[in-house]
Amino acid sequence: MKDYKVFDIIGPIMIGPSSSHTAGACRIAKTARAIADPGFDEIEFQLHGSFAATYKGHGTDRALLAGALGFDTDDVRIKDSFELAKEEGLKYKFSRINLGKVHPNTVRMIFKYKDKKDIAIVGSSIGGGNIEIIEIDGVAISYTGMWPTLILKYPDQKGVIHNVSGLLSLCNYNIESIKTVKNSEGIATLIVETSEVVDKDIVERIMEDKRFIFSRYIVGA
Repeated sequence: MKDYKVFDIIGPIMIGPSSSHTAGACRIAKTARAIADPGFDEIEFQLHGSFAATYKGHGTDRALLAGALGFDTDDVRIKDSFELAKEEGLKYKFSRINLGKVHPNTVRMIFKYKDKKDIAIVGSSIGGGNIEIIEIDGVAISYTGMWPTLILKYPDQKGVIHNVSGLLSLCNYNIESIKTVKNSEGIATLIVETSEVVDKDIVERIMEDKRFIFSRYIVGA
């Protein structure tokens, strides 16, 4: 019988020995990359729980870095992510942290820039390669990647939810879920999941609203 190595292909969709510690880790980082502003030149991975305890043996570190480089879970380059990050000039480091009462397979990723504020994104690998993004810059959210999703931040005010949902409805898009979270500084985060991919022109019409201080449209990772 063949002895499988850490980064052999297992099934048709992933590289590595664990759907939670490798495939899930890769998806977290790839999703976080889509949420973060482009142009980051350094990432700090703060590992919690089981991720912190076993990340080297399970290849979680390589998988996280691969996701941050934009690789899919079945990309054979995952095993070479350290070398490829170096080639791209992307700095990185891994540390252990206690994030409190969150899933044991959780990581906080801090994207760092030379000319703008850092962005911190927290994600959990919840089993079977499935993930949940649970925090963006200290604001608790819930994004699983199951549906195309708009994430919009703005100073809390009337009319924003009505405008976004109204435009989607007018264009015959079905909203799977809609949720708002507000922080103590008066910033609201609106998360809208749709049952199908929204046309690029409609997304641009939504995002061009000057009230938004942060806007992302994520189809999946």
